[in-house]
Amino acid sequence: MTATSPSPASVETAPALELRDLEVSYRVRGIWREVLRGVTLSIGQNEAYGLVGESGCGKSTAAFAALRYLPRNGRVMSGSIRIDGEDLLSLSEDDVRKMRVDKVSMVYQNPTAALNPSIRIGDQVAEVFTLVGVPGKDAHERAQEMLAQVQISDPASVMRRYPHQLSGGMNQRVVIAMALATQPSLLILDEPTTGLDATVEGEVLDLITGLREEFKTSLLFITHNLGIITKMCERMGVLYAGRLVEEGPVEEIFKRPSHPYTVGLLRCIPRAGARKDREKLDTIPGFLPQLGAELPGCVFTDRCGLAQEVCRQQEPPFHRVTEGHCSRCHFYDKAQTVPRATDPVPVAREALPDDPVLRAEHVQKTFQQEGNAIRALADVEFTLREGETLGLVGESGSGKTTLARLLIGLSSPDEGSVVELDGDQLAPTVRKRKRDQVRALQIVFQNPDSALNRRFSIHRIIGRALTMLKGEKGEEREEHLRQLAHSVRFDVRLIGARPSQLSGGLKQRVAIARAFAGDPRIVVCDEPTSALDVSVQAAILNLLVELQAEKKVAYLFISHDLGVVRYLSDRIAVLYLGRVMELGPADKVFDSPQHPYTEALGSAVRTIEGEEDLRIRLTGEVPSAASPPSGCVFHTRCPRYIGDVCKTQVPEFKEVEPGHFWRCHYSAEELREIQRTRPTARSPADTTAAGSAAAPDGPTHSGDGAGSPRIEE
Repeated sequence: MTATSPSPASVETAPALELRDLEVSYRVRGIWREVLRGVTLSIGQNEAYGLVGESGCGKSTAAFAALRYLPRNGRVMSGSIRIDGEDLLSLSEDDVRKMRVDKVSMVYQNPTAALNPSIRIGDQVAEVFTLVGVPGKDAHERAQEMLAQVQISDPASVMRRYPHQLSGGMNQRVVIAMALATQPSLLILDEPTTGLDATVEGEVLDLITGLREEFKTSLLFITHNLGIITKMCERMGVLYAGRLVEEGPVEEIFKRPSHPYTVGLLRCIPRAGARKDREKLDTIPGFLPQLGAELPGCVFTDRCGLAQEVCRQQEPPFHRVTEGHCSRCHFYDKAQTVPRATDPVPVAREALPDDPVLRAEHVQKTFQQEGNAIRALADVEFTLREGETLGLVGESGSGKTTLARLLIGLSSPDEGSVVELDGDQLAPTVRKRKRDQVRALQIVFQNPDSALNRRFSIHRIIGRALTMLKGEKGEEREEHLRQLAHSVRFDVRLIGARPSQLSGGLKQRVAIARAFAGDPRIVVCDEPTSALDVSVQAAILNLLVELQAEKKVAYLFISHDLGVVRYLSDRIAVLYLGRVMELGPADKVFDSPQHPYTEALGSAVRTIEGEEDLRIRLTGEVPSAASPPSGCVFHTRCPRYIGDVCKTQVPEFKEVEPGHFWRCHYSAEELREIQRTRPTARSPADTTAAGSAAAPDGPTHSGDGAGSPRIEE
């Protein structure tokens, strides 16, 4: 596990950011409630520092304090903040604004929300240069140059577009361009890749790494994706309930975590090879303390498996574990012996039946946009058996959510598409389906905040679903409601609360309870854990496994987190430009031989194991569905490109091994040999003429017009 960025600058220079005994409070209902509890950390010049912890630990508060950008009800109660040696708290408002322009910038989690939807991209980027005195025309020229610098192709065209006309990855690049336009000495990144596909995430992280080296910028990287920390940062801090509980070199902490909370976070992650039929994921019991809670001892006591009386009475000091590695735990030397909170024994499952509960055949969906036909889905075929999980993966724009909406009847497929439930053809829209069919097909959306009515109590949200789906009323409904709450591990005492009063994990449990209200046969899970902390994610995944075994429900599980997909799925379908490129058992899809697109997706995943970076970098954006490439639709980006056969002939969807299908001109034997001997490759966009000879010792394809694949030495 080796960080790719340069080591910290000499200690002779002032740190890029230094927090000393920083205490921050929020005023809630007239009472000041402590959020940050004496946080001390420093980030050296040209150093990358990662800050991790669950939602509500104070990570974003620390970032906003470093910008002196706290909300109106927030206040720094004590401590100091220094940027390049300057005391931020003593500066005037004008000086603070100037510092934000000259020395420190921030990249927010949601790039679309960070950009003004009514202003063109070029004007928004140019405004940054205008703020530092660059004249209007020159500002637009500099803006175009900056967009090119963040690897946006055709920046002149992008300058004329609005944010909604760009993909999430493109918008994030625009935000990064704006943040780096003034070459700040400190760049704060608050969950900059949450919600991005693995390939786009990899591109954004590579971009940040390259620009950091070019501009000699220091980073404060806030994320709940611990795999990213291993790639991007040299040092890291673990924040819990506003207290820094562990700090040190990234490699040291991941190899030797010395606080029970850090150990718990690492155990929650589905490691390479983790599967639901092998073991349950571990979780961290309990919940974060309430905002402003009095915590006289160790802040983690109530959730710690090693806690003793001394932990409740005395706050532990920062013990030195090794050089530069400190832990705030009385028993730091025993941290790795903390007992599991979850029994690892996997949930027992019955054998899957042969007959499918759902069958999709020749499924197509075409949208009309500005007179153009957009083929979002093209001849999608799959089956789903009772009690089975089919994982659905692919980049944004591949058609995953379109397929989900079509299955549950929120969107109608093209004529000729077949979607059957227990052998009966489903009506195209939910309004035309029978009640039993509506009950049988339910969905859990990615964002419970948008999916749950904020005006309704949890009691009304779940109760309404029981009435509409099963016709239950009165005491029967109340009893079933309590059973549902218990089945998803939701505290019945919170049943009268509204969604805004709950944490993200609790809200997602409510969304799952509502989906199970009608005793469904199939539940479509559309990115249900992507925005959750690893601890909450582990609890939700365990819950889904338990509910599946108990109720024999089938899942169509959509996610860009391939580690989660591999853990939960029995089979996996890989979607690209509306087409199924690969379909098969989870272990076969993730192990060689793989379709080249699956191979590229898998290589982009950042793991906490920190293996050598052998990522296959796909060049270019996903082609437009209005004008897909000829032949194999993936040939314009394929790292295993052959030649003319890829451009002229559409590969058939063939069975290459028992139960394993893909859409590629290669045979399984050819790809297995290539992927075994040549771990990295480049796409045809990185070479000279498509189809010309490449590595002389590469395997030769037998198809007409095929040359040797282009493989990197």
